[in-house]
Amino acid sequence: MRSSARHKRLKLKSEINVVPYIDVMLVLLIIFMVTAPMMNLGVDIQLPQTQAKSLQDKKDPVVVSVDENGQIYLSSQGSKREPVSAEDFKAKITAFQKANPELQVLVAGDERANYGKVYLILPVLQEAGVSKIGLMSQPESGGKHGRP
Repeated sequence: MRSSARHKRLKLKSEINVVPYIDVMLVLLIIFMVTAPMMNLGVDIQLPQTQAKSLQDKKDPVVVSVDENGQIYLSSQGSKREPVSAEDFKAKITAFQKANPELQVLVAGDERANYGKVYLILPVLQEAGVSKIGLMSQPESGGKHGRP
């Protein structure tokens, strides 16, 4: 009889104590609420307009041009512009990159050209390993934003 009385007093609880978990969650919530405003990555800024002169490089860059119809032209080190197909363009840029790892490429797209045709050049340059890519433009020619 004694053992049955002791057995009734030592019955195990089958409940989970969630109070510590709630405390931890509240602390984490407060930490995230305090740090979230500090993680503002996108800041709206207004860049100044300048009459800066172009940078002079010791080596002539490779210039990739896209005309109004989407035709790709390639000129390097002062040579004449020559039309190239997309496959030839990729092969030539890869060869230029292997010959000169510090290759600088300037992309000149006609403003009337389709943006997608100009953009197709960038992934090819990336695949070839070119890390110095610039976009060409005309200097301002009157008015605040270059428009008469």
